[in-house]
Amino acid sequence: MGKTITVGLIQTTVSENMDANLEKVITKIEHAVMEGAQIVCLQELYNTRYFPQEEKDDIKKYAETIPGKSTTMLSELAKKYEIVIIVPLFEQASDGKFYNSAVVINADGKLFETYHKIHVPQDPMFYEQNYFELGDLGYKVYDTAYARIAVLICYDQWFPEAARICTLKGADILFYPTAIGYIKDHTSADGDWHEAWQTVQRSHAIVNGVHVVAVNRVGTEGELEFWGGSFVCDAFGCVLAKADNREEETVIVKIDLSFNNRIREGWGFLKNRRPDTYWSLIEKNCFEV
Repeated sequence: MGKTITVGLIQTTVSENMDANLEKVITKIEHAVMEGAQIVCLQELYNTRYFPQEEKDDIKKYAETIPGKSTTMLSELAKKYEIVIIVPLFEQASDGKFYNSAVVINADGKLFETYHKIHVPQDPMFYEQNYFELGDLGYKVYDTAYARIAVLICYDQWFPEAARICTLKGADILFYPTAIGYIKDHTSADGDWHEAWQTVQRSHAIVNGVHVVAVNRVGTEGELEFWGGSFVCDAFGCVLAKADNREEETVIVKIDLSFNNRIREGWGFLKNRRPDTYWSLIEKNCFEV
């Protein structure tokens, strides 16, 4: 028998009013629950505008603690409806450092250990290293009420090592809360960023035999036009559902986790690994970049 669960992806625009952003997602979560969602994921930095597009900004006004307002209100919601909620937010830790974080709240309202974004970009319009410490808590797999899941944040999605580690630690689903889009009036000579973004995440699904859930924001903020396009793909990389590229949308998808094992057994990517040949991946300075 397959194990079918229902996931909800909440893709929104974001305003300067953090309280309004929180109230918006609470309403959308409640609607997702009415449509059967058991695990609901919000987008990266769900209740703040994407301030890292500025090289310098007053960030303290955006930060919150864990536990804090978001986690308190959303944990009550999780307990009330017996759902799992993934809450990506801008955290000020107890030591005063700032992190791009994600909190997984179980169906009983209890918080799992926080994940700190490990791969932090530093590019024009994405000056995240100016604001966020590098993640220091490692990769995590959460044994929730409905599935074993991993949460990786945005830029993490470009690194195959992160997806493979989470898979080997037992994840059935990789969630990627994201804030990514086009820079206004910029045309990339490399090709379509959006196509590459979806392709790389679908590839993680295929080579690891896991479902992938990517939740992106939408709308225009400053010089960035976020492309939405939140999607779910199965363990063979087939897109099961996709959100609009311009509008807010809540996507509800039923997924059969037993399909993971079918793909893993069929392709043998995990059982035929050769870890004895991979040492160069962890040797410092083994490649010139």
